Amino acid sequence: MKTEKKIGWLLIAGAVGVLIPYTILTMSFEYPDILRQDIGIILTKFHDGGGPLVFTWWAFAILGLPLLVAYIKIGQLLENRISFIRWATTLGVISGIVQIIGLLRWVFVVPVIAHSYTTSADPVIKEIAKGNFQTIHQFGGVLLGEHLGQLFTMAWTIMISIAFIKLKLFPKWVGWIGIISSVIYLVAQAELFATVIPGFPAWSMAGFIGSTLWLIWLIITGIMFIRTK
Repeated sequence: MKTEKKIGWLLIAGAVGVLIPYTILTMSFEYPDILRQDIGIILTKFHDGGGPLVFTWWAFAILGLPLLVAYIKIGQLLENRISFIRWATTLGVISGIVQIIGLLRWVFVVPVIAHSYTTSADPVIKEIAKGNFQTIHQFGGVLLGEHLGQLFTMAWTIMISIAFIKLKLFPKWVGWIGIISSVIYLVAQAELFATVIPGFPAWSMAGFIGSTLWLIWLIITGIMFIRTK
């Protein structure tokens, strides 16, 4: 199979691999809206989800791995033609790794905290569990996964989209979809600052719109690579 076709299928597989468990989480765990609820509600609902919910989070973290391979292969394909592609590839790989680490907190850390919260009648232990969740969520989720992970993903997307446009690999609108989705995704970063700066202005729909448009861009780009002659 030609390199371009491999890249195309990897991009599509990664996008679909992320979309399926994300959709399941929205239905079974009310994610991401659940994160705006009281921590006690979050931990109780998570504990009630049991093993199936834990494995859904694991799938959400792992099934996007084909994207990392695609990032590397795109870098190898274009690095001799555009000077900044190696930087883009590095940022793309880092983005995927930190997002995987952030998501895996739901698999190996949150279950322990949720069990402690839901099985104890001691209000002190419950408050400690809520404090532990808040700390690990801010570090693993907000800092690593959502801030660094998404920031580096947007940087990779913009740089790769610019490369597509400059090299005329695909129609210009393909590159512009990548750039526009990244800009919208960037607006979603305001929600992260709102977690530590009360009253910080944020657009709650930016994350959903930006991420959805980005996944669509991945699939479109994958199709374009597959059709490349």
